[in-house]
Amino acid sequence: MTQSCLWRGLLIVVLSVVLAQPAGAQSGGGKIVSTGTIVAAIVGVAAAVVVVAVVVIHQVSKKRTITGCVNSKENGMSLRNEKDNRIYALSGNTAGIKPGDRMTLQGKKAKPKGTDETLVWEAKRVAQDFGTCQP
Repeated sequence: MTQSCLWRGLLIVVLSVVLAQPAGAQSGGGKIVSTGTIVAAIVGVAAAVVVVAVVVIHQVSKKRTITGCVNSKENGMSLRNEKDNRIYALSGNTAGIKPGDRMTLQGKKAKPKGTDETLVWEAKRVAQDFGTCQP
């Protein structure tokens, strides 16, 4: 779930709570909005903000990993992801990464530097080393 979707959902919840009023005839001297409606709107908005904050914190703190066989290239190392079968050039902390081994690397996708559109994985650490790749 992307952050823009979360903000759209929050906006929908807030507008729904704020604009939801029972239809009724207005008399000349009565209150337009009751105190209970205002309190309910504030509680609803606060609950929506808490839910969105928990979801965003969970998504940000989730550890991203990639698993596959590491290969050496002329300008570094690459890894073919087993999940999406894409090839990523490895950057970042590549200490402990051995070509020819199947590994799980913790890190994040990075924007490619240069004119080529090669996907880049910025490794933070080796999460698991499974040993030599099987053909």
